[in-house]
Amino acid sequence: MPLSREIVIEVAVAVPVHGTFTYNVPEDLARLVSAGTRVLVPFGRRRATGYVLGPAPPSDRADIKFIADVLDERPIFPGAMIPFLRWTAGYYKHPLGQVIETALPGGLSVSESAVFSATAAGRAAMGDAPASARERGVLEALAEDGLRTRELRARLGRDFSEAVVSSLVRRGWVSREARLRGGRAKILEERRVRARDGEHDRPDLSAKKKLILAALGEAGDLAVRELNDRIPRAAAHLRALAQTGYLEIYSRRIYRDPFGEPIAPDVAPRLTAEQETVGAAVAAALGKGFHTFLLNGVTGSGKTEVYLRAAACAMQAGQSVLVLVPEIALITQTERRFRARFGDCVAVLHSGLSEGERYDQWSRILQGEARIAIGARSAVFAPLSDIGLIIVDEEHDASYKQEGGLHYSARDLAVVRAQQSGCPALLGSATPSLQSFFNVRTGKYTELRLTCRVEARPLPEIRVVDLRQCKDLRGPGRFISGELRQAMVDTLGRGEQVLLFLNRRGFASFPVCAACGSALRCRNCDISLTLHQSANAYQCHYCGFSRPAAAATCEACGSDKIKRLGLGTEKVEEAVAALFPQARIARMDRDTTQRKGAIVDMLKRLRAGEIDVLVGTQMIAKGHDFPGITLVGILCADLSLSFPDFRAGEHTFQLIAQVAGRAGRGERPGQVILQTYNPEHFSIRTARDQDYDAFYGQEIEFRRALGYPPVTRLVQLRISAQDPRQAKAVAEGLGRQCRALLAADPGIARAVTVMGPAAAALARIAGLHRWQILLKSADNGPLHRFVERLLAVHPESFNSRQARVVVDVDPLFLM
Repeated sequence: MPLSREIVIEVAVAVPVHGTFTYNVPEDLARLVSAGTRVLVPFGRRRATGYVLGPAPPSDRADIKFIADVLDERPIFPGAMIPFLRWTAGYYKHPLGQVIETALPGGLSVSESAVFSATAAGRAAMGDAPASARERGVLEALAEDGLRTRELRARLGRDFSEAVVSSLVRRGWVSREARLRGGRAKILEERRVRARDGEHDRPDLSAKKKLILAALGEAGDLAVRELNDRIPRAAAHLRALAQTGYLEIYSRRIYRDPFGEPIAPDVAPRLTAEQETVGAAVAAALGKGFHTFLLNGVTGSGKTEVYLRAAACAMQAGQSVLVLVPEIALITQTERRFRARFGDCVAVLHSGLSEGERYDQWSRILQGEARIAIGARSAVFAPLSDIGLIIVDEEHDASYKQEGGLHYSARDLAVVRAQQSGCPALLGSATPSLQSFFNVRTGKYTELRLTCRVEARPLPEIRVVDLRQCKDLRGPGRFISGELRQAMVDTLGRGEQVLLFLNRRGFASFPVCAACGSALRCRNCDISLTLHQSANAYQCHYCGFSRPAAAATCEACGSDKIKRLGLGTEKVEEAVAALFPQARIARMDRDTTQRKGAIVDMLKRLRAGEIDVLVGTQMIAKGHDFPGITLVGILCADLSLSFPDFRAGEHTFQLIAQVAGRAGRGERPGQVILQTYNPEHFSIRTARDQDYDAFYGQEIEFRRALGYPPVTRLVQLRISAQDPRQAKAVAEGLGRQCRALLAADPGIARAVTVMGPAAAALARIAGLHRWQILLKSADNGPLHRFVERLLAVHPESFNSRQARVVVDVDPLFLM
């Protein structure tokens, strides 16, 4: 409903400032303003996008500014989502306006920025003596094109000075113009025509016009482009026919299709006894308020069919369903299953869509045309109304954690949204996160188990190979053991498919100088480069820095003798091609799947039997169903164990169990060859035995002993700066402020521990030197109150020009 005409409104502005703001609404715009609409508001010296939250409390202030414009004819998100968005901003300590901006499809926000250009007087002054060197530098940078402040700062580097630019503006040598930018996502409309009622067989009409009217009489109405296809150059006659009243030209919104090919309806299979029991438990909870289930089901046990049946129950009750999956590749698989069952009421939301496609899908959900929304982590903000069920597949997956901007966990927000919507949340995984299983053990969640694969298919046999026995071999034998090679020979000989897993892309992951032993390192990060043979370049996987391989020399001694040590998926692909020249080999990693649709194409080829051996990184481990794969080779199970992170064991167990679960999902049994240098490590042993309970029992004791999540909660303060001294100084200053706050409040001091500051494990990434402080507590309440007090008492530390400080609540990556 529109807001009352005479009251002021509460607005969240899409800027990095906490809190909301109050604005007046001009009388002529009052009827257009509703909760959930975007408005253009004055903010400081510029204008920015604001999101209307509702009426603001009455105020006696006389200086309340008026909004400049209303950007939407109707709300862009439902008002019912506002409490959820407020909760997200409060929990993750992020400005509400930027939370809403993150939730909405990209390309909608509009902002105003200053553009500087050299005037005629400024160009004339460039050669004059009165202009200083810095002034001449600014004028030369602006001589041809207008630049925004950020662009001008980047071009001038250390010579940039805001004072100099302001002085040039005052002297008339530089002009300052405010320009709006953004708003790229647009509604797509299609011109259509339809015939008006009446006699169309008039003698004064040409043969072409009669043909046009006859086509419209038969079809009812047509898109102009479709009419042009039927009758060449028909569009040239439409305006004249419309002016004489024979037809009507109008526009209609159309939705860009992100799906591609149509999907044939499926027939629901018969459920196993375990699926029946689990499905009944979920169905019984629908419509009875909030409840969280953890569906702990072995790989291939039919969790997706349980999701489909539960979604059908919610749909029959007239409610909507939200489905989250961790990766875009899995969205396609899940979307196809749901479209086959539910048809056109399914919408998808993920970063692989264009801005226009994402906006269209958002609009379909908002208008109630799509009652099932499927997507990756950002889909947790889908504008669904009357949600009856929220599903999170592969709930353990680290991809649910957003690492840039708003640092949120989509899995955790899904549970919060279910709580606020009063509906069940169903979290599913074959390898549940310790956090979720801990919530089962503490009574917060209810566990549902699927212990058997569908159609009584056996779990794959897992055999462990000790790579220490291969360390003295040369060539492929160092990473493709004799046992794995023979298993590949047997599998390919039977016409079955092989999957080889290595969680490291590239060709050689550790190039070193043969003369002095120095590693080839990135210039911007404290990490070695990786050779990518297809690009003939050494590349950094953190910042993207690249240097040609042909001209690479050691920066320490200048030698061009570079030894290409280490292993990556490119080298594995090359080795397999040499060992099995007749095999059809494909590689699935970030390098081979950058093109839109590449992942889907590869999965189709695999399912069609056009690939014999698939080599890939962790993206092949996530819930895919490959019925033809009967052999999985895990080339080195230890890579993630070496990370300096307390979750290393958990990630290792999950990766091994998930990859192993790709084998034997069809009619033929599967086997797994697990190669490792640490066969006795408990993560390896329990993964080999497929014993999650044993893994959890040992891992949770380790977490308790060290006081790490899920037994405690963490907040990470990340400090980064280009100058290492400034990064250290800001980190140490923030550390002193933390301890001073603890000293001032003994109650919080007893509940909260401050660890650090310390340099991050990866001390430099993309040219930024990194430090961190960890805040730890067994109780979320005191921990969050402490962070809020720190933000309130020392805001200057979080808005420092010397360094950037980011608050990461419930951090997942501590490197």
